[in-house]
Amino acid sequence: MNELCDLKVHINGHHTLLLHQSVMCAFSGRLRTMVTQEKKKRKTSRAESLSVKLADFPGGGEGFELVARFCYNNGRVPLCPSNLPLLHCAAVFLEMTEEVCTCNLLTQAEAFVDGLYYWTWADVLAAVKSCEPFAAAADASGLLERLISALFSKITANPETPVAAGAVGTPNRSSSSCSSSPDTLGFGRSSSTKTPESMKPCFAREWWFDDMTSLCPQTIEKAMRVLGCYGIENKNLILTRFLLHYLRAATRRPALCREGGGGLAGLADTAVHGVALVGGTAFSCRGLFWVLRIVSAVGLSKECRHKLERLMGLMLDQATLDDLLVSGDDGDVYDVNLVMRLVRVFVGSEEEADLPSQRMRKVGRLVDKYLGEISPDHGLRVSKFLAVAESLPDSARECYDGVYRALDIYLESHPTLTIEERTTLCRCLNYEKLTLEACKDLAKNRRIPPGIAVQALASQQSKLQIRPAAAAAKGTGGGRPDPSQTPRKIIVSGSRARSVDLDAMDEKELLKLNLQKMQNRVVELERACKEMRGQMSKMAKGGRPSSSFGAAACHQTGGRGLPRLC
Repeated sequence: MNELCDLKVHINGHHTLLLHQSVMCAFSGRLRTMVTQEKKKRKTSRAESLSVKLADFPGGGEGFELVARFCYNNGRVPLCPSNLPLLHCAAVFLEMTEEVCTCNLLTQAEAFVDGLYYWTWADVLAAVKSCEPFAAAADASGLLERLISALFSKITANPETPVAAGAVGTPNRSSSSCSSSPDTLGFGRSSSTKTPESMKPCFAREWWFDDMTSLCPQTIEKAMRVLGCYGIENKNLILTRFLLHYLRAATRRPALCREGGGGLAGLADTAVHGVALVGGTAFSCRGLFWVLRIVSAVGLSKECRHKLERLMGLMLDQATLDDLLVSGDDGDVYDVNLVMRLVRVFVGSEEEADLPSQRMRKVGRLVDKYLGEISPDHGLRVSKFLAVAESLPDSARECYDGVYRALDIYLESHPTLTIEERTTLCRCLNYEKLTLEACKDLAKNRRIPPGIAVQALASQQSKLQIRPAAAAAKGTGGGRPDPSQTPRKIIVSGSRARSVDLDAMDEKELLKLNLQKMQNRVVELERACKEMRGQMSKMAKGGRPSSSFGAAACHQTGGRGLPRLC
Protein backbone atom coordinates (compact mmCIF):
# COMPACT_ATOMS: atom_id res chain seq x y z
CA MET A 1 0.00 0.00 0.00
CA ASN A 2 2.85 2.35 0.84
CA GLU A 3 4.38 1.72 -2.61
CA LEU A 4 1.15 2.65 -4.39
CA CYS A 5 0.27 5.73 -2.27
CA ASP A 6 2.87 8.46 -2.33
CA LEU A 7 1.00 11.13 -0.35
CA LYS A 8 0.35 10.96 3.36
CA VAL A 9 -2.18 13.55 4.60
CA HIS A 10 -2.57 14.24 8.34
CA ILE A 11 -6.00 15.70 9.10
CA ASN A 12 -6.36 17.93 12.19
CA GLY A 13 -3.85 15.83 14.09
CA HIS A 14 -6.31 12.92 14.45
CA HIS A 15 -6.58 11.16 11.09
CA THR A 16 -4.09 10.07 8.45
CA LEU A 17 -4.93 9.09 4.86
CA LEU A 18 -2.61 7.48 2.27
CA LEU A 19 -3.40 8.79 -1.22
CA HIS A 20 -1.95 9.39 -4.67
CA GLN A 21 -0.33 12.75 -5.34
CA SER A 22 -1.41 12.84 -8.96
CA VAL A 23 -5.08 12.15 -8.18
CA MET A 24 -5.44 14.66 -5.36
CA CYS A 25 -3.33 17.43 -6.88
CA ALA A 26 -5.36 17.27 -10.10
CA PHE A 27 -8.32 18.79 -8.23
CA SER A 28 -6.86 20.63 -5.21
CA GLY A 29 -4.84 23.77 -5.72
CA ARG A 30 -3.85 23.87 -2.06
CA LEU A 31 -2.50 20.30 -2.03
CA ARG A 32 -0.67 20.99 -5.30
CA THR A 33 1.07 23.98 -3.71
CA MET A 34 1.92 22.08 -0.51
CA VAL A 35 3.38 19.13 -2.44
CA THR A 36 5.47 21.46 -4.60
CA GLN A 37 6.86 23.24 -1.54
CA GLU A 38 7.64 19.93 0.13
CA LYS A 39 9.58 18.77 -2.93
CA LYS A 40 11.60 21.99 -2.95
CA LYS A 41 12.58 21.38 0.66
CA ARG A 42 13.86 17.96 -0.31
CA LYS A 43 15.47 19.32 -3.48
CA THR A 44 14.02 16.59 -5.65
CA SER A 45 11.40 16.32 -8.38
CA ARG A 46 11.05 12.58 -8.25
CA ALA A 47 7.74 10.97 -7.33
CA GLU A 48 8.47 9.93 -3.77
CA SER A 49 6.32 9.62 -0.71
CA LEU A 50 5.53 12.96 0.85
CA SER A 51 3.70 13.99 4.02
CA VAL A 52 1.54 17.11 4.51
CA LYS A 53 -0.50 18.37 7.43
CA LEU A 54 -3.91 20.05 7.26
CA ALA A 55 -5.16 21.87 10.37
CA ASP A 56 -8.75 23.03 10.98
CA PHE A 57 -10.05 21.09 8.02
CA PRO A 58 -13.89 21.27 7.87
CA GLY A 59 -15.44 17.98 8.88
CA GLY A 60 -12.16 16.34 9.91
CA GLY A 61 -11.28 12.91 8.52
CA GLU A 62 -14.84 12.21 7.37
CA GLY A 63 -14.94 15.40 5.36
CA PHE A 64 -11.60 14.74 3.68
CA GLU A 65 -12.68 11.22 2.80
CA LEU A 66 -15.67 12.65 0.88
CA VAL A 67 -13.32 14.93 -1.04
CA ALA A 68 -11.01 12.00 -1.82
CA ARG A 69 -13.97 10.01 -3.19
CA PHE A 70 -14.77 12.94 -5.45
CA CYS A 71 -11.19 13.01 -6.76
CA TYR A 72 -10.93 9.25 -7.26
CA ASN A 73 -14.34 9.21 -8.97
CA ASN A 74 -13.07 11.54 -11.68
CA GLY A 75 -14.82 14.62 -10.28
CA ARG A 76 -18.23 13.16 -9.57
CA VAL A 77 -20.00 12.93 -6.21
CA PRO A 78 -23.69 12.71 -5.25
CA LEU A 79 -24.69 16.08 -3.74
CA CYS A 80 -27.58 16.44 -1.29
CA PRO A 81 -28.62 19.10 1.25
CA SER A 82 -27.08 17.17 4.14
CA ASN A 83 -23.57 16.84 2.64
CA LEU A 84 -23.50 20.06 0.62
CA PRO A 85 -22.17 22.33 3.42
CA LEU A 86 -19.33 19.94 4.16
CA LEU A 87 -18.29 19.55 0.50
CA HIS A 88 -18.66 23.26 -0.16
CA CYS A 89 -16.46 24.25 2.80
CA ALA A 90 -13.92 21.53 1.96
CA ALA A 91 -13.76 22.74 -1.63
CA VAL A 92 -13.09 26.30 -0.46
CA PHE A 93 -10.43 25.09 1.99
CA LEU A 94 -8.61 22.93 -0.61
CA GLU A 95 -8.98 25.55 -3.40
CA MET A 96 -10.86 23.17 -5.68
CA THR A 97 -11.70 25.89 -8.20
CA GLU A 98 -12.07 26.15 -11.98
CA GLU A 99 -8.48 27.43 -12.27
CA VAL A 100 -7.29 24.02 -11.14
CA CYS A 101 -9.78 21.83 -13.00
CA THR A 102 -12.91 22.37 -15.02
CA CYS A 103 -16.22 21.50 -13.36
CA ASN A 104 -14.41 21.23 -10.05
CA LEU A 105 -16.06 20.51 -6.70
CA LEU A 106 -16.60 24.16 -5.72
CA THR A 107 -18.35 24.88 -9.02
CA GLN A 108 -20.68 21.93 -8.57
CA ALA A 109 -21.41 22.89 -4.96
CA GLU A 110 -22.17 26.49 -5.94
CA ALA A 111 -24.53 25.32 -8.67
CA PHE A 112 -26.35 23.17 -6.13
CA VAL A 113 -26.59 26.07 -3.66
CA ASP A 114 -28.15 28.27 -6.34
CA GLY A 115 -31.22 26.05 -6.25
CA LEU A 116 -31.66 26.02 -2.49
CA TYR A 117 -34.78 28.22 -2.67
CA TYR A 118 -36.46 25.24 -4.32
CA TRP A 119 -35.52 22.91 -1.49
CA THR A 120 -38.06 21.80 1.08
CA TRP A 121 -38.13 23.27 4.57
CA ALA A 122 -36.64 20.05 5.96
CA ASP A 123 -33.78 20.18 3.43
CA VAL A 124 -32.79 23.73 4.31
CA LEU A 125 -33.05 23.04 8.02
CA ALA A 126 -30.87 19.92 7.66
CA ALA A 127 -28.26 21.91 5.70
CA VAL A 128 -28.13 24.61 8.37
CA LYS A 129 -27.82 21.98 11.08
CA SER A 130 -24.96 20.23 9.25
CA CYS A 131 -22.94 23.48 9.23
CA GLU A 132 -22.64 23.54 13.01
CA PRO A 133 -19.51 21.35 13.40
CA PHE A 134 -17.58 23.74 11.12
CA ALA A 135 -19.63 26.89 11.57
CA ALA A 136 -16.61 29.20 11.31
CA ALA A 137 -15.70 27.87 7.85
CA ALA A 138 -19.33 27.94 6.68
CA ASP A 139 -19.67 31.50 7.92
CA ALA A 140 -16.41 32.64 6.33
CA SER A 141 -17.45 31.23 2.95
CA GLY A 142 -20.84 33.00 3.13
CA LEU A 143 -22.71 29.71 2.85
CA LEU A 144 -24.28 29.86 6.34
CA GLU A 145 -25.82 33.27 5.72
CA ARG A 146 -27.30 32.12 2.43
CA LEU A 147 -28.83 29.06 4.07
CA ILE A 148 -30.30 31.12 6.91
CA SER A 149 -31.81 33.57 4.43
CA ALA A 150 -33.38 30.66 2.57
CA LEU A 151 -34.69 29.26 5.86
CA PHE A 152 -36.57 32.42 6.72
CA SER A 153 -37.78 32.80 3.17
CA LYS A 154 -39.58 29.50 3.68
CA ILE A 155 -41.18 30.92 6.82
CA THR A 156 -42.30 34.16 5.23
CA ALA A 157 -43.62 32.34 2.17
CA ASN A 158 -46.02 30.33 4.36
CA PRO A 159 -46.35 32.25 7.66
CA GLU A 160 -49.51 30.50 8.84
CA THR A 161 -49.07 26.95 7.52
CA PRO A 162 -48.58 24.48 10.38
CA VAL A 163 -46.53 21.34 9.99
CA ALA A 164 -47.90 17.96 10.98
CA ALA A 165 -46.93 16.82 14.45
CA GLY A 166 -43.72 14.86 14.39
CA ALA A 167 -43.03 15.56 10.72
CA VAL A 168 -40.36 18.19 10.43
CA GLY A 169 -41.01 20.35 7.41
CA THR A 170 -43.84 18.29 5.93
CA PRO A 171 -44.96 21.06 3.57
CA ASN A 172 -42.78 21.50 0.50
CA ARG A 173 -42.28 25.22 0.66
CA SER A 174 -40.54 25.57 -2.66
CA SER A 175 -40.68 29.33 -2.88
CA SER A 176 -40.99 29.91 -6.59
CA SER A 177 -39.57 33.40 -6.31
CA CYS A 178 -36.06 33.80 -5.04
CA SER A 179 -36.95 37.43 -4.45
CA SER A 180 -39.16 36.45 -1.53
CA SER A 181 -37.95 38.90 1.07
CA PRO A 182 -37.60 38.18 4.78
CA ASP A 183 -39.34 41.51 5.35
CA THR A 184 -42.72 39.84 4.76
CA LEU A 185 -43.11 39.13 8.49
CA GLY A 186 -40.97 41.99 9.64
CA PHE A 187 -37.76 39.96 9.77
CA GLY A 188 -35.83 42.58 7.83
CA ARG A 189 -33.28 45.01 9.19
CA SER A 190 -35.83 47.81 9.43
CA SER A 191 -38.59 45.85 11.14
CA SER A 192 -41.26 48.19 12.47
CA THR A 193 -44.47 46.32 11.73
CA LYS A 194 -47.39 46.61 14.11
CA THR A 195 -48.23 43.62 16.24
CA PRO A 196 -51.38 41.83 15.11
CA GLU A 197 -53.79 40.70 17.81
CA SER A 198 -53.03 37.03 17.14
CA MET A 199 -49.39 37.61 18.07
CA LYS A 200 -50.05 39.06 21.50
CA PRO A 201 -50.14 35.97 23.77
CA CYS A 202 -46.52 35.29 24.64
CA PHE A 203 -47.18 31.55 24.89
CA ALA A 204 -48.43 31.19 21.28
CA ARG A 205 -46.20 29.24 18.87
CA GLU A 206 -45.56 29.44 15.16
CA TRP A 207 -45.30 26.21 13.19
CA TRP A 208 -41.52 26.57 12.82
CA PHE A 209 -40.65 27.24 16.48
CA ASP A 210 -40.17 23.60 17.51
CA ASP A 211 -38.17 22.70 14.40
CA MET A 212 -35.59 25.40 15.00
CA THR A 213 -34.98 24.40 18.61
CA SER A 214 -32.75 21.66 17.15
CA LEU A 215 -30.18 24.31 16.16
CA CYS A 216 -27.35 25.31 18.49
CA PRO A 217 -27.24 28.75 20.18
CA GLN A 218 -24.42 29.97 17.92
CA THR A 219 -26.53 29.24 14.83
CA ILE A 220 -29.55 31.05 16.29
CA GLU A 221 -27.34 34.01 17.16
CA LYS A 222 -26.05 34.09 13.60
CA ALA A 223 -29.62 33.96 12.31
CA MET A 224 -30.60 36.92 14.46
CA ARG A 225 -27.60 38.87 13.22
CA VAL A 226 -28.44 38.07 9.59
CA LEU A 227 -31.95 39.39 10.19
CA GLY A 228 -30.65 42.49 11.93
CA CYS A 229 -32.48 41.62 15.14
CA TYR A 230 -29.69 40.86 17.59
CA GLY A 231 -29.26 42.69 20.91
CA ILE A 232 -30.87 46.12 21.12
CA GLU A 233 -31.73 45.92 17.42
CA ASN A 234 -34.44 43.36 18.14
CA LYS A 235 -37.75 45.07 17.39
CA ASN A 236 -39.70 42.06 16.18
CA LEU A 237 -42.29 40.45 18.43
CA ILE A 238 -42.41 37.17 16.49
CA LEU A 239 -38.66 36.68 16.81
CA THR A 240 -38.84 37.68 20.47
CA ARG A 241 -41.43 35.00 21.11
CA PHE A 242 -39.34 32.49 19.19
CA LEU A 243 -36.28 33.29 21.32
CA LEU A 244 -38.28 32.78 24.50
CA HIS A 245 -39.55 29.46 23.15
CA TYR A 246 -35.98 28.48 22.22
CA LEU A 247 -34.55 29.47 25.61
CA ARG A 248 -37.31 27.57 27.39
CA ALA A 249 -36.42 24.47 25.39
CA ALA A 250 -32.74 25.04 26.17
CA THR A 251 -33.40 25.03 29.92
CA ARG A 252 -34.79 21.51 29.56
CA ARG A 253 -31.55 20.36 27.90
CA PRO A 254 -28.71 20.77 30.43
CA ALA A 255 -26.09 19.75 27.87
CA LEU A 256 -27.19 22.56 25.57
CA CYS A 257 -27.05 25.05 28.44
CA ARG A 258 -23.48 24.01 29.21
CA GLU A 259 -22.38 24.13 25.57
CA GLY A 260 -24.33 27.30 24.77
CA GLY A 261 -22.65 29.38 27.45
CA GLY A 262 -22.44 33.00 26.44
CA GLY A 263 -24.49 32.34 23.33
CA LEU A 264 -27.60 31.67 25.41
CA ALA A 265 -26.96 34.72 27.58
CA GLY A 266 -26.75 36.89 24.47
CA LEU A 267 -30.02 35.46 23.18
CA ALA A 268 -31.64 36.12 26.56
CA ASP A 269 -30.59 39.77 26.39
CA THR A 270 -31.94 40.00 22.84
CA ALA A 271 -35.28 38.56 23.96
CA VAL A 272 -35.54 41.02 26.86
CA HIS A 273 -34.85 43.96 24.56
CA GLY A 274 -37.74 42.78 22.40
CA VAL A 275 -40.02 42.33 25.41
CA ALA A 276 -39.19 45.79 26.77
CA LEU A 277 -39.99 47.34 23.40
CA VAL A 278 -43.60 46.10 23.31
CA GLY A 279 -44.08 46.14 27.10
CA GLY A 280 -47.55 45.55 28.47
CA THR A 281 -49.19 45.72 25.06
CA ALA A 282 -48.10 42.17 24.30
CA PHE A 283 -47.18 40.66 27.67
CA SER A 284 -49.31 40.37 30.78
CA CYS A 285 -47.77 40.67 34.24
CA ARG A 286 -47.83 36.88 34.57
CA GLY A 287 -46.21 36.63 31.16
CA LEU A 288 -43.38 38.89 32.32
CA PHE A 289 -42.75 36.68 35.34
CA TRP A 290 -42.65 33.72 32.94
CA VAL A 291 -40.08 35.58 30.84
CA LEU A 292 -37.99 36.33 33.93
CA ARG A 293 -37.91 32.69 34.97
CA ILE A 294 -36.70 31.64 31.51
CA VAL A 295 -34.01 34.23 30.93
CA SER A 296 -32.71 33.98 34.51
CA ALA A 297 -32.07 30.26 34.01
CA VAL A 298 -29.64 30.89 31.12
CA GLY A 299 -28.03 34.14 32.29
CA LEU A 300 -28.93 37.79 31.87
CA SER A 301 -26.98 41.03 31.96
CA LYS A 302 -27.65 43.55 34.76
CA GLU A 303 -28.87 46.13 32.28
CA CYS A 304 -31.47 43.80 30.78
CA ARG A 305 -32.56 42.51 34.19
CA HIS A 306 -33.13 46.08 35.34
CA LYS A 307 -35.13 46.82 32.20
CA LEU A 308 -37.34 43.76 32.64
CA GLU A 309 -37.86 44.28 36.38
CA ARG A 310 -38.91 47.88 35.83
CA LEU A 311 -41.54 46.74 33.37
CA MET A 312 -42.76 44.13 35.86
CA GLY A 313 -42.79 46.60 38.76
CA LEU A 314 -45.01 49.03 36.89
CA MET A 315 -47.58 46.23 36.45
CA LEU A 316 -47.25 44.77 39.96
CA ASP A 317 -50.88 45.43 40.81
CA GLN A 318 -51.80 42.80 38.18
CA ALA A 319 -49.61 40.11 39.78
CA THR A 320 -50.81 37.21 41.91
CA LEU A 321 -49.21 35.48 44.90
CA ASP A 322 -48.09 32.59 42.69
CA ASP A 323 -46.25 35.04 40.45
CA LEU A 324 -44.21 36.39 43.34
CA LEU A 325 -43.09 32.97 44.58
CA VAL A 326 -39.88 32.96 42.55
CA SER A 327 -37.05 30.75 43.78
CA GLY A 328 -34.04 32.64 45.06
CA ASP A 329 -30.42 32.39 44.03
CA ASP A 330 -27.79 30.55 46.07
CA GLY A 331 -30.30 27.99 47.27
CA ASP A 332 -32.73 30.44 48.89
CA VAL A 333 -36.35 29.30 48.94
CA TYR A 334 -37.71 32.67 47.79
CA ASP A 335 -36.21 35.58 45.90
CA VAL A 336 -37.25 38.21 48.42
CA ASN A 337 -34.87 40.80 47.01
CA LEU A 338 -36.63 40.60 43.65
CA VAL A 339 -40.03 41.29 45.22
CA MET A 340 -38.67 44.26 47.14
CA ARG A 341 -37.15 45.71 43.95
CA LEU A 342 -40.49 45.33 42.15
CA VAL A 343 -42.35 46.97 45.03
CA ARG A 344 -39.84 49.82 45.02
CA VAL A 345 -40.48 50.43 41.32
CA PHE A 346 -44.24 50.36 41.81
CA VAL A 347 -44.23 52.65 44.84
CA GLY A 348 -41.95 55.11 43.04
CA SER A 349 -44.34 55.30 40.10
CA GLU A 350 -47.42 55.64 42.32
CA GLU A 351 -45.93 58.29 44.59
CA GLU A 352 -45.79 60.61 41.61
CA ALA A 353 -49.59 60.64 41.70
CA ASP A 354 -49.36 61.88 45.34
CA LEU A 355 -52.62 60.12 46.28
CA PRO A 356 -53.22 56.62 47.71
CA SER A 357 -54.81 54.73 44.85
CA GLN A 358 -56.72 51.48 44.58
CA ARG A 359 -53.72 50.06 42.75
CA MET A 360 -51.51 50.82 45.76
CA ARG A 361 -53.95 49.17 48.16
CA LYS A 362 -54.17 46.15 45.89
CA VAL A 363 -50.39 45.79 46.01
CA GLY A 364 -50.58 46.23 49.77
CA ARG A 365 -52.89 43.22 50.08
CA LEU A 366 -50.63 41.24 47.72
CA VAL A 367 -47.50 42.01 49.76
CA ASP A 368 -49.28 40.97 52.98
CA LYS A 369 -50.18 37.62 51.40
CA TYR A 370 -46.59 37.21 50.21
CA LEU A 371 -45.30 38.03 53.68
CA GLY A 372 -47.52 35.37 55.18
CA GLU A 373 -46.31 32.81 52.62
CA ILE A 374 -42.59 33.37 53.22
CA SER A 375 -42.82 33.73 57.02
CA PRO A 376 -42.31 29.99 57.80
CA ASP A 377 -38.99 30.02 55.91
CA HIS A 378 -36.29 29.40 58.52
CA GLY A 379 -33.74 31.16 56.32
CA LEU A 380 -35.70 34.43 56.37
CA ARG A 381 -33.87 36.91 58.58
CA VAL A 382 -35.57 39.45 60.83
CA SER A 383 -34.16 42.31 58.75
CA LYS A 384 -35.53 40.79 55.55
CA PHE A 385 -38.99 40.27 57.06
CA LEU A 386 -39.05 43.90 58.18
CA ALA A 387 -37.79 45.10 54.80
CA VAL A 388 -40.72 43.43 53.02
CA ALA A 389 -43.29 44.60 55.59
CA GLU A 390 -42.02 48.18 55.47
CA SER A 391 -41.50 48.34 51.71
CA LEU A 392 -44.92 49.99 51.31
CA PRO A 393 -46.07 53.34 52.71
CA ASP A 394 -48.61 53.30 55.53
CA SER A 395 -51.30 54.56 53.15
CA ALA A 396 -51.10 51.31 51.15
CA ARG A 397 -52.85 49.44 53.98
CA GLU A 398 -56.28 50.21 55.34
CA CYS A 399 -55.84 47.41 57.87
CA TYR A 400 -52.72 45.79 59.38
CA ASP A 401 -54.33 42.47 60.27
CA GLY A 402 -52.51 40.76 57.38
CA VAL A 403 -49.15 41.99 58.63
CA TYR A 404 -49.98 40.77 62.14
CA ARG A 405 -50.93 37.32 60.82
CA ALA A 406 -47.60 37.08 58.97
CA LEU A 407 -45.75 38.31 62.06
CA ASP A 408 -47.42 35.70 64.26
CA ILE A 409 -46.47 32.95 61.78
CA TYR A 410 -42.89 34.21 61.69
CA LEU A 411 -42.61 34.26 65.49
CA GLU A 412 -44.06 30.76 65.72
CA SER A 413 -41.64 29.46 63.06
CA HIS A 414 -38.63 31.14 64.72
CA PRO A 415 -38.99 30.27 68.43
CA THR A 416 -35.37 31.14 69.30
CA LEU A 417 -35.73 34.89 68.67
CA THR A 418 -34.73 37.13 71.57
CA ILE A 419 -37.18 39.57 73.13
CA GLU A 420 -35.24 42.40 71.51
CA GLU A 421 -35.70 40.83 68.07
CA ARG A 422 -39.40 40.23 68.71
CA THR A 423 -39.80 43.84 69.82
CA THR A 424 -37.98 45.04 66.70
CA LEU A 425 -40.26 42.97 64.49
CA CYS A 426 -43.36 44.56 65.97
CA ARG A 427 -42.34 47.99 64.71
CA CYS A 428 -43.87 47.08 61.34
CA LEU A 429 -47.35 47.15 62.93
CA ASN A 430 -49.63 50.18 63.02
CA TYR A 431 -51.67 49.39 66.14
CA GLU A 432 -54.34 51.93 65.29
CA LYS A 433 -55.03 50.08 62.02
CA LEU A 434 -55.52 46.71 63.71
CA THR A 435 -59.06 45.47 64.11
CA LEU A 436 -60.34 44.98 67.66
CA GLU A 437 -60.25 41.20 67.17
CA ALA A 438 -56.61 41.29 66.05
CA CYS A 439 -55.67 43.58 68.92
CA LYS A 440 -57.29 41.25 71.47
CA ASP A 441 -55.39 38.30 69.99
CA LEU A 442 -52.15 40.29 70.11
CA ALA A 443 -52.69 41.05 73.81
CA LYS A 444 -53.14 37.34 74.55
CA ASN A 445 -50.27 36.21 72.27
CA ARG A 446 -47.45 34.94 74.47
CA ARG A 447 -44.97 35.43 71.61
CA ILE A 448 -45.55 39.20 71.66
CA PRO A 449 -43.50 41.18 74.26
CA PRO A 450 -45.71 42.56 77.10
CA GLY A 451 -44.79 46.18 76.38
CA ILE A 452 -45.99 45.82 72.79
CA ALA A 453 -49.32 44.41 73.96
CA VAL A 454 -49.82 47.42 76.24
CA GLN A 455 -49.03 49.83 73.41
CA ALA A 456 -51.46 48.09 71.09
CA LEU A 457 -54.30 48.15 73.63
CA ALA A 458 -53.60 51.78 74.46
CA SER A 459 -53.80 52.66 70.78
CA GLN A 460 -57.10 50.85 70.48
CA GLN A 461 -58.44 52.69 73.52
CA SER A 462 -57.34 56.01 72.08
CA LYS A 463 -58.96 55.18 68.74
CA LEU A 464 -62.24 54.20 70.37
CA GLN A 465 -62.30 57.41 72.43
CA ILE A 466 -61.58 59.62 69.42
CA ARG A 467 -64.46 58.23 67.38
CA PRO A 468 -67.28 59.15 69.84
CA ALA A 469 -65.70 62.58 70.39
CA ALA A 470 -65.62 63.22 66.65
CA ALA A 471 -69.20 62.08 66.29
CA ALA A 472 -70.29 64.36 69.13
CA ALA A 473 -68.46 67.30 67.59
CA LYS A 474 -70.16 66.65 64.29
CA GLY A 475 -73.59 66.42 65.93
CA THR A 476 -73.18 69.78 67.74
CA GLY A 477 -72.25 71.75 64.67
CA GLY A 478 -68.46 71.79 64.77
CA GLY A 479 -67.96 71.86 68.53
CA ARG A 480 -70.32 74.69 69.44
CA PRO A 481 -72.36 74.06 72.67
CA ASP A 482 -75.80 72.58 72.19
CA PRO A 483 -78.28 73.89 74.81
CA SER A 484 -80.42 70.81 74.40
CA GLN A 485 -77.61 68.56 75.59
CA THR A 486 -76.99 67.84 79.26
CA PRO A 487 -73.63 68.79 80.77
CA ARG A 488 -70.83 66.32 79.97
CA LYS A 489 -69.71 64.33 82.98
CA ILE A 490 -67.24 61.46 83.49
CA ILE A 491 -66.38 59.19 86.38
CA VAL A 492 -62.71 59.47 87.34
CA SER A 493 -61.22 56.48 89.14
CA GLY A 494 -58.32 56.67 91.50
CA SER A 495 -58.03 56.70 95.24
CA ARG A 496 -61.72 57.60 95.18
CA ALA A 497 -64.27 57.80 92.42
CA ARG A 498 -65.82 61.16 91.67
CA SER A 499 -68.08 62.76 89.08
CA VAL A 500 -66.57 65.65 87.13
CA ASP A 501 -68.42 68.20 84.99
CA LEU A 502 -66.26 68.69 81.88
CA ASP A 503 -68.09 71.83 80.77
CA ALA A 504 -67.27 73.58 84.06
CA MET A 505 -63.50 72.92 83.78
CA ASP A 506 -60.91 75.20 82.23
CA GLU A 507 -58.25 74.00 79.77
CA LYS A 508 -55.53 73.46 82.37
CA GLU A 509 -57.74 71.37 84.63
CA LEU A 510 -58.92 69.32 81.65
CA LEU A 511 -55.34 68.57 80.66
CA LYS A 512 -54.51 67.39 84.17
CA LEU A 513 -57.59 65.18 84.16
CA ASN A 514 -56.65 63.56 80.84
CA LEU A 515 -53.14 62.86 82.11
CA GLN A 516 -54.53 61.22 85.24
CA LYS A 517 -56.88 59.10 83.15
CA MET A 518 -54.02 57.91 80.91
CA GLN A 519 -51.80 56.97 83.85
CA ASN A 520 -54.60 55.05 85.48
CA ARG A 521 -55.36 53.28 82.22
CA VAL A 522 -51.77 52.17 81.63
CA VAL A 523 -51.57 50.73 85.15
CA GLU A 524 -54.83 48.89 84.61
CA LEU A 525 -53.72 47.49 81.21
CA GLU A 526 -50.39 46.30 82.60
CA ARG A 527 -52.15 44.53 85.46
CA ALA A 528 -54.58 42.88 83.00
CA CYS A 529 -51.77 41.68 80.75
CA LYS A 530 -49.86 40.27 83.71
CA GLU A 531 -52.91 38.36 84.92
CA MET A 532 -53.56 37.05 81.44
CA ARG A 533 -49.99 35.85 81.00
CA GLY A 534 -50.24 34.00 84.29
CA GLN A 535 -53.49 32.33 83.23
CA MET A 536 -52.00 31.28 79.88
CA SER A 537 -48.93 29.83 81.57
CA LYS A 538 -51.21 27.71 83.77
CA MET A 539 -53.14 26.59 80.70
CA ALA A 540 -49.92 25.67 78.88
CA LYS A 541 -48.74 23.59 81.83
CA GLY A 542 -52.13 21.89 81.85
CA GLY A 543 -51.75 20.90 78.18
CA ARG A 544 -54.46 23.22 76.86
CA PRO A 545 -53.64 24.92 73.55
CA SER A 546 -53.43 28.73 73.47
CA SER A 547 -55.70 30.71 71.24
CA SER A 548 -54.43 32.45 68.15
CA PHE A 549 -55.83 35.05 65.77
CA GLY A 550 -58.15 33.44 63.26
CA ALA A 551 -58.19 30.06 65.00
CA ALA A 552 -61.23 27.85 64.73
CA ALA A 553 -61.83 27.72 68.50
CA CYS A 554 -61.63 30.39 71.20
CA HIS A 555 -60.83 29.45 74.79
CA GLN A 556 -62.54 31.23 77.68
CA THR A 557 -60.43 32.12 80.69
CA GLY A 558 -61.42 32.77 84.23
CA GLY A 559 -60.55 35.74 86.37
CA ARG A 560 -61.12 39.35 85.59
CA GLY A 561 -59.75 39.19 82.02
CA LEU A 562 -59.12 42.23 79.86
CA PRO A 563 -60.73 45.52 80.90
CA ARG A 564 -63.46 46.91 78.74
CA LEU A 565 -62.05 49.21 76.10
CA CYS A 566 -65.14 51.40 75.84
